[in-house]
Amino acid sequence: MDSGKMMHRRKPDIPVIRPGASDKKPNNLEVGVKSLELSKVIRLLEDPLTANLKERHLFVLKKLLKRSQIGFLLKELTDIAKILNVCGEKVTDHPEYVPVLCEVLQICRLPFLKEKSSDELTYAQDVIEFLSHLGYLMRVSHAEVRQQIVETVKSFYGCVAPKQRLDGLQPTSPGYRLQLLERSDLAQTLVLSLAALENQPAVKLQLLQTLKILSSSSDMNCALMLNAQGAETTCLHMNEPDPSGRVLLRSSEILWNLLERGREEVTAQLSRMECVINLKEAFLHKLMNSSRHSDLQLRNDLLVMTTLIAGNPSCLLIESLFAKQLVGLATFPELNSNNPLVRNFNLAYNNEDLKMKKLLLNLLVLMSKDFAALQLYKEERVMLALLTLAKPPAASSAVSPKRRSASLQWSSLQQEELQLQALATLCTVAPLMLDDYMACQGNSSLLLLLDWCVAQDAFFGQGHGSHNGGGRGRTKAQMRHCIRVLRSVTSSGEESVNQDLCDQGTINQFLGILMQMEASHDEEDAASLEIKSDIQLILSALCENDMHRKELFGSEGVEMAIHFLKKGCDKFYSGLGHNKLVLSTVDCVRSCIVGCYTTEDYFLAKEGACLLLDLLSSSPRCVHGNVLATLLELCDNPNALSHVLSWRDAGGQTAPTLLLRLWRDEEEELEVSRNRHGGIADPQRPILTRLQQEHSQLSLPDSIPSAAVLELSENLRLKIYSIFYKLGFEGLPGLSRKHYVTLSIVRRYLDFKVGEVWNEIREELSLNGVRPITPDREALRTICMIAEDTASRVAAEQNDFLEQQEKEDAGEEELLYTEMKSHWKQRQLIAKSWDRYVSRTSNYEILKEVKAQREKYIESFRSEAKHQDAAVHPKQHFIGQVMSIERTGAYGPAGVKLSIARVPIKAAGQNRVGASSQDPEYFSTVSVKD
Repeated sequence: MDSGKMMHRRKPDIPVIRPGASDKKPNNLEVGVKSLELSKVIRLLEDPLTANLKERHLFVLKKLLKRSQIGFLLKELTDIAKILNVCGEKVTDHPEYVPVLCEVLQICRLPFLKEKSSDELTYAQDVIEFLSHLGYLMRVSHAEVRQQIVETVKSFYGCVAPKQRLDGLQPTSPGYRLQLLERSDLAQTLVLSLAALENQPAVKLQLLQTLKILSSSSDMNCALMLNAQGAETTCLHMNEPDPSGRVLLRSSEILWNLLERGREEVTAQLSRMECVINLKEAFLHKLMNSSRHSDLQLRNDLLVMTTLIAGNPSCLLIESLFAKQLVGLATFPELNSNNPLVRNFNLAYNNEDLKMKKLLLNLLVLMSKDFAALQLYKEERVMLALLTLAKPPAASSAVSPKRRSASLQWSSLQQEELQLQALATLCTVAPLMLDDYMACQGNSSLLLLLDWCVAQDAFFGQGHGSHNGGGRGRTKAQMRHCIRVLRSVTSSGEESVNQDLCDQGTINQFLGILMQMEASHDEEDAASLEIKSDIQLILSALCENDMHRKELFGSEGVEMAIHFLKKGCDKFYSGLGHNKLVLSTVDCVRSCIVGCYTTEDYFLAKEGACLLLDLLSSSPRCVHGNVLATLLELCDNPNALSHVLSWRDAGGQTAPTLLLRLWRDEEEELEVSRNRHGGIADPQRPILTRLQQEHSQLSLPDSIPSAAVLELSENLRLKIYSIFYKLGFEGLPGLSRKHYVTLSIVRRYLDFKVGEVWNEIREELSLNGVRPITPDREALRTICMIAEDTASRVAAEQNDFLEQQEKEDAGEEELLYTEMKSHWKQRQLIAKSWDRYVSRTSNYEILKEVKAQREKYIESFRSEAKHQDAAVHPKQHFIGQVMSIERTGAYGPAGVKLSIARVPIKAAGQNRVGASSQDPEYFSTVSVKD
């Protein structure tokens, strides 16, 4: 009956799932029989009346398993899980069920079977629960069952070829089971089962191998294992007796996989006391009993894990005494120690020992955050060991010649890497242990190393290692790290350290190194730029508060600062470090030059103030604060004001206009309320920023400065106001009316700020529900009114500036239009004259007409002139015209006979009329008579 119903549900006309109705009927019957048998088997195993029929159970189970040799159907997995659960409970009292369980687990290694493509989605939850039940079977104490479970899970990640299957049944996709495994509890259950395998080392090793596969396959498996305290559990069981010698290796591999996917959670679990002790025991065991390369690698892996957990503040390395042993090991073989661990340990000076040494030095940096660790460093003389490693190769090799033989010592390449690692460690440790640093003459050692780096015949580095960025055949990496150490100790502000450096001539030495690097033709890289900026920071730290050191900085230092200021900000965003160099140069000017009149005057004579203004005009906004602060302090020198006022940039911009532009940009950034002309828009809030408005309704505790006070140090307006206060607000060059609008706000900035602070006080009292006494309330109201009246007067003054500007603009516009009109009239006259000239030369009739008018005009002019001459000068015949000449032969005038005719003399100017008979308009194209 049941099988008939199943046949009725199945539709044989689906071509993909079932090829034909006639072929599928026997299979459907068999599947129905299987389903029916599983339900009967479950009733047989669970029914109280048949629960003790062991032989019947085994017979039925073997018969069922024989029919399932090709794999389990997805829809059968729920029933199979129930059968496994019942059999697992019976195994304790009846070991005969063990082969059945093992056979079921072996069949589970085969891919699950599906009848339809949709079965994978339909029975997904059943598969998840089935996989979880597989893990629950680890409660069975039989080693064979546990071995089969572990092997079955491991087989999920392999390629198990399915056996020959019935028609119409297909295996699930390869990744289907793995995806659902990540959603089950299998990984967590396997982790928890580690504690039950102390007496089964073979199973434990296989389980660790399976956990390694699970942890390396996906992040989700790692998260599930960490939820079950997988890192802690693995660490606690990795030192148990192990005949194979591979449990520690497998455990470390699992921990590595977990660290790669959940570092914070893993370090938190491994920081507990039991885990730290286990790590210590494992490391010390491998340290003293390792000779093979694989064992040395495992030792270093354990040290890396220890390094990772050392960064956790709650780590118990010191309490477990592990830190003391590690610190003592870090000073070996540079120092002789009474530590038993060191006395019984011998280095092979191979690459694995080098890695261990570098890891120990790095561990010193991580543990230095704990004050108790610093005490260990003092006891183990860590500072002396680090300075010994940091010495030049020739010096360090001569420290203990008896202790090292020619065959057992660090090679030159290894020595270089350790030297750089020691310098990197000193950068962090030295500022924390300045007493030990000075006791070991740290400054002298580092300055000697610096001399060795800049020498022409210096040691040629191999350019290897994580800290070597100087390249092969150079000592730039050593110089870089040496300068870093000196910068870190000088920046601590300890006067004894700085004075010791100055007594050894550090200032002149650093200036010489800077200019030597600038004079070289090497291409600038990140290392070179970092060295230069660090040297300038060291000089700033040394000279900031000491006038004598500023004098030592002297003209040579000024030349250096001028040289770097001239470079400008063209490469600010190059990514190599030019931005840091610009900032360190400005800081060097402020700390080493400003404040000493001799260096200030030399700096001004070298146009230093103009260079600062050039930098201010071309640099990005992040530099403006430092440059303005330096310029402000420089303006305390009276000679600097003339340099500032005489400055002009390439576009003719003056210093006041530049400062006012920066003011407007700053207020735009702060979102201060301004009208379209840059004037005051709200007299009640003349300089209030948007951030202050947002915090105006907040009541702050007394220990926190108000927004109005914090605003003074967070933007540029106070510095710009202070510079204008020293320059003066009258007679500034290059200002227009619009600039005066902004200048009026700058001039009253301090008054506005005082009113703003009083207004905050009044609002704070109102928020706290405090009512001042009547005189105080009136005083507050009066002060706020005065501030508002001041803002109103400034706004009116700005309106006057704008009106005058509008009038000037209108006059200039009118003058421009008049000039344009004149030019246009001139062009019309020229065009008209040209047209007349062309018409006369191209049309004969017009030419005759013009000529007639001209002759008529000339005749009228002549007749008028004749009448005038006749009235003034009458005709006289007092001279004759020579008519003929005859010669008589006599000498002298008597030999010539002349015949003369008398003619009248005309008035002056009459003959000129005929000479000027040409028309003047013919030659002129400008003057035309209408």
